[in-house]
Amino acid sequence: MEPVRLELLEQLAETPFADRIELAALSGRSVATVFRGLAALSEAGLVEDLGHATELMPSTRRFCLTARGVERLAGERDIGSGSALAGHPVSEQWRRALLRRLDAVAAVYRLASSLTEVSFPIRLRWYRSAAPDAAVALADGRTLAILRLGRGVERTALAHRLRRLRDGPEYSAAFVLAPDETRLRHLRRLARGLPFSCYLAVERHALAASADDAVWVPRAGGPTLSLRDALGFVRAPGEWTRERTAARRSMPRWLDAGSDHDWLLPARLKPAEKRSLDLIADWPWLAPEHLEGLLVVGRRRVSQLTGSLEELGLVAMPRIERRRRLALTDRALTALAHRDRASPTEARGRWSAGADGPAAETDWREVPGRRARQLLRHIGHTESVHGFAAALSAQAHDVEVELAQLDPPHRASRYFRLDGRLRSIQPDAFVVLHAGSERLPLFLEWERRAIRPKTMRARLAPYLRYFSSRRPTDDHGALPRLLVVFDDPLAATQFLRVARSELERTRVSVPLFVSDPELLRRHGPLGSAWRGIDGWQLRDPLGSF
Repeated sequence: MEPVRLELLEQLAETPFADRIELAALSGRSVATVFRGLAALSEAGLVEDLGHATELMPSTRRFCLTARGVERLAGERDIGSGSALAGHPVSEQWRRALLRRLDAVAAVYRLASSLTEVSFPIRLRWYRSAAPDAAVALADGRTLAILRLGRGVERTALAHRLRRLRDGPEYSAAFVLAPDETRLRHLRRLARGLPFSCYLAVERHALAASADDAVWVPRAGGPTLSLRDALGFVRAPGEWTRERTAARRSMPRWLDAGSDHDWLLPARLKPAEKRSLDLIADWPWLAPEHLEGLLVVGRRRVSQLTGSLEELGLVAMPRIERRRRLALTDRALTALAHRDRASPTEARGRWSAGADGPAAETDWREVPGRRARQLLRHIGHTESVHGFAAALSAQAHDVEVELAQLDPPHRASRYFRLDGRLRSIQPDAFVVLHAGSERLPLFLEWERRAIRPKTMRARLAPYLRYFSSRRPTDDHGALPRLLVVFDDPLAATQFLRVARSELERTRVSVPLFVSDPELLRRHGPLGSAWRGIDGWQLRDPLGSF
């Protein structure tokens, strides 16, 4: 076999499901050489490929060894095929595990390709259950742990993975991909206990950056660094995790991209379908018209997306209180959990609407998922929050303000310590808007029950405690504003009086704005629909933004 083709076989044995550009970077060969070599290997039946795309990465073809390719590699190296399966992630079991995590796999390969611009050659090792997703060994002996933390990972699971990383082998450094800026700041606090350097970046920024773009934040703070500069501060050498070889290893089977296997869903789904799944996962019982606003597309496009997801058994569309609703099936919850290396059992325990989705006439008591059941029980409040989020997304697009982050209640909560006690706020949504270099974080509270002054003071108390600390700025990099919506305009006016009295009494400054559904329908969430604490004149929440 030609040396170039053998090198490509060896590289694919180490890095299955890399695409041509990534293989060129990892192998050190030119793109043209890789294209020709893969074409020859494919024609010989030694490698096969499948399509893949995400919101952050364009459509590409990803390659892996066939059973014939594994046997040919073993023959060229003069080792048995069993040894080849044991020494590389090429078995059928490994293939299914990586396919379930294909979106994360693609992100790690993109980062590894950038690392080759600074150090070459590198070695990459995948993990099944260790704290890192993968590890990279640089040419000079330094080792890097790579963690990609998806949007579906709960707060407790984040802390658990960082704790396991701390208690494991001592890497030279860790590079962490966070789903958004808020969780990046949370992860920086968790990473303070690591015995080695740690650099963090928002995933969409890291995947679009070269080795010389400043997107990486040190855990101790300071200016953002490029990948090249960050590696300049990393000491050498380091260790890396070694996992036991799986007892069960079988030759890989031929891929069938059109089959209905769960592990092929990341390759079968298009980016818009993945985005739709994520939104329905964030906002269970979402109405199709609200999905239109969140996606900023038309009704026909939403019908196409939800129809294809329903055919795949990922989305159910029951009619609840005379309106069509969208809910994920257990199959979809399991697929998203595997993608983010979260627990499928825990995901179903929280969010399951039923194994195949809820029935047409579903009572909230029949919903097995704890959080999904609670949201359905209070469907009026849930729908109001969904409508606000959809209107905000659509209006932000119209006024050319970037909606950088839109978190549902389970990700909008904040925990902090004050006077030796653990406290929290539990808003209905959290928003980050970007306009140029400026950013504006917003908390939303949609209030239906606080109609008496005593209850209003109780609702406001957690925010008074939160804003009396340094955490609002530490959590978000800017002072967030609190938006409160009351169903009753009279209650909104009364709340402003109570809030003004409480702010004066406690001497805590809270950027507070109040509105009601009628004003929001008339002006939109970003329009002049809000009254501030310092007066009664209607204004927009952006203010001096």
